[in-house]
Amino acid sequence: QVQLVESGGGLVEAGGSLRLSCAASGRTFINDAMGWFRQAPGKDRQFVAAVSWSGGQIYYADSVKGRFTISRDNAKNTVYLQMNSLKPEDTAVYYCAVAPGLMTTLATAYRYWGQGTRVTVSS
Repeated sequence: QVQLVESGGGLVEAGGSLRLSCAASGRTFINDAMGWFRQAPGKDRQFVAAVSWSGGQIYYADSVKGRFTISRDNAKNTVYLQMNSLKPEDTAVYYCAVAPGLMTTLATAYRYWGQGTRVTVSS
């Protein structure tokens, strides 16, 4: 059974930083992309960032480019999202996800999802 467990969310002031982590277990994740999505209240789930198995391919949403950095540690089956210069509009529940055998920004391609961690950015 695949499990994804996010951590690192919380309350931060605008301009601050947070680092999210997502530990995955239950299968091997070779050739799987790992990604982060977010959902703000009343809005659809939105792609944030994704990284390929090798780390050689990385995608970011335009809204986070230059502020967020995604990385992964395959030895630990963990993906990270370093979030700097946070803005109130970054407030959302952040989810990590795994897309088996693919590298994509499409949420429908991600088969496994965590429960989410809440990030609140105050102005």
